[in-house]
Amino acid sequence: MIIGSLNPIALQFGPFTIRWYGLIIVTGVIVAYAMVQREAKRQHIDSELFDDLILWGLPVGIISARIYYVVFEWSSYRNNPAEIIAIWHGGIAIYGGLIGGFLVAILVARKHHVSLWQMLDVLAPAVLMAQSIGRWGNFMNQEAHGAVTTLAFLRGLHLPDFIIRQMWIDGAYRQPTFLYESLWSLTGVILFLALRHRKQLFRRGELFLAYLIWYGTGRMFIEGMRTDSLYLIGDIRVSQVLSVILVITAIVLIVVRRRHNVEWADLAE
Repeated sequence: MIIGSLNPIALQFGPFTIRWYGLIIVTGVIVAYAMVQREAKRQHIDSELFDDLILWGLPVGIISARIYYVVFEWSSYRNNPAEIIAIWHGGIAIYGGLIGGFLVAILVARKHHVSLWQMLDVLAPAVLMAQSIGRWGNFMNQEAHGAVTTLAFLRGLHLPDFIIRQMWIDGAYRQPTFLYESLWSLTGVILFLALRHRKQLFRRGELFLAYLIWYGTGRMFIEGMRTDSLYLIGDIRVSQVLSVILVITAIVLIVVRRRHNVEWADLAE
């Protein structure tokens, strides 16, 4: 047996606590921002656009991620409304953050008079990278895990001991679903970066739609393995339903836009 979880607190100064979760999320944002700035320069897009997006998108994304979580966990909050703002106790949802960020992207694109599709194409790989990194914050908090499993199973995955130790939760070893999603997202990043500058492969907006298909497909299957899902009705998981909707919508949009000869993206310049 390998037991001994990592401390979720990175630093503590008197009453002030800095958690690994927050540091990892910030790291994901910084890496994503650097990726976006590099691609924006390649496509000759004013970097101020993405500065505005980070300035407004990050707080709105966090708030919308919290609202999303609270709405689907209302039974846990209706009798204790003070906990609604206690985000440091956990409880934010990626899809909620993506919805809020998308709405901000629409407003920023209009303000700067640029193509929303082009902006979303620039953002797609970077957002997926941030999601891949962010899942390690869940790892430090011992959340976003799957069902009970065995030490033999985890060792069979050839995981390092520090991951196996962290998967000892509530008296049992758990499936490292955080890792499955992190690796799935990272694989998507690698594919998108390798392919997005191929001539006449993606039309404008299709890299973003490919992101929806890729992430939605992976999330749909991995969500089914988790034990801390948000539920819509009965055993119907919110994230699985939303994933299916996003995947289908993205596929339909690609087909419809191609039939109407939507312009090719100038990503290969």
